[in-house]
Amino acid sequence: MHPFLKELDGKVHIEIKVQPRSSRNQILGEQDGALRVKLTAPPVDGEANQALLAFLAGQLKIPRKNLRIIRGESSRQKLLEVTGLSGSDLVKRLGLP
Repeated sequence: MHPFLKELDGKVHIEIKVQPRSSRNQILGEQDGALRVKLTAPPVDGEANQALLAFLAGQLKIPRKNLRIIRGESSRQKLLEVTGLSGSDLVKRLGLP
């Protein structure tokens, strides 16, 4: 299993490092125990958080309500909770090795 994933009580927690104001939305892979994600949105008024949730919901093909930020609302380092997927399904849908 990847170091940025933890499965707890039927939910998956993902450590994420966000890089806002990028040229495009993109998943870069694992670095320093976190999944690196580039977003076009700026880190202003929660725009990057909303963009992150929408982008990951699309990549994972799950409803946006199945994702929530449980730590790091105002930080680049975030902890997300995903419901409705196993850790292995999550990894496959993100196209990670």
